[in-house]
Amino acid sequence: MTKMKTRRSAAKRFSFTGTGKIKRRRAGHRHNMTSQPKKAKALARKPAIVRPGDSVLVKVMMPYGG
Repeated sequence: MTKMKTRRSAAKRFSFTGTGKIKRRRAGHRHNMTSQPKKAKALARKPAIVRPGDSVLVKVMMPYGG
């Protein structure tokens, strides 16, 4: 039996917490930052948790993740 492969694109974007939740980075923190409010920029720096419906898809792409 062969091992399942992890989708490397997903492995670079997501990580698992100790309790099994999936962390992701927030969007909108690459360019055109001067037009964004300070509050939005500060929020974009912090990681977020993937929603339960989307976490099923991420777990399929990362079978040995968590």
